[in-house]
Amino acid sequence: MKEGPDIARVAALLGDPARANMLTALLSGKALTASELAQEAGVTPQTASSHLSKLEAGQIVTPRRQGRHRYFTLSGPDIVEALEVLMGIASRVGHNRVRTGPKDPELRHARVCYDHLAGDMGVALFNGLSQRKLIEVDLNGVALTEAGMAFAAEFGIDLAALRKHRRPLCRECLDWSARQSHLAGSFGAALLDRFYDLGWARRLSESRVVRFSPKGEQAFRELVGG
Repeated sequence: MKEGPDIARVAALLGDPARANMLTALLSGKALTASELAQEAGVTPQTASSHLSKLEAGQIVTPRRQGRHRYFTLSGPDIVEALEVLMGIASRVGHNRVRTGPKDPELRHARVCYDHLAGDMGVALFNGLSQRKLIEVDLNGVALTEAGMAFAAEFGIDLAALRKHRRPLCRECLDWSARQSHLAGSFGAALLDRFYDLGWARRLSESRVVRFSPKGEQAFRELVGG
């Protein structure tokens, strides 16, 4: 008998079409109810509950109770990363869903990946910070440089507060649409929050789309040196 992690079980949990649609919906970073996830998956509430029970038992999703309702979120950033990688593979080999809409170009341009910026703008941010030597990438992953730490303070981000959490400051996340890296981790999330605070961008209601204003996009391009 083979020893080690049972990837087949995890793959089976992620691979069911209905469950995959539920998990993709949770990439928005919002906690959703079983009824909302049933609509996303196109299944009955009873079927959705069965799927969610399996995902909960497999520690893929985490339930939270508020009042009479139970909400579900992805259980951790590693699940987010795994889903983004799988979406990138599916896009590369041509396994794309046929349902398209007017938001597709906007999703590719700028969107939320759980709580950080993804899409073309997310890749531009990663590349710009790297070119400005504010982050560095090596075999150990992504890290802020001394110049990057100074930049964070000037940009209004409290690194000391971010370091109190277990989550890494910087992490490389493969972007499914651009097939290049964007910046995840607590610093990546803090940057997106700062873009919101500055009025550069806003997230569209009931969507993963992040829309930059013309002035906001200009300021963003100046920030990343593009």
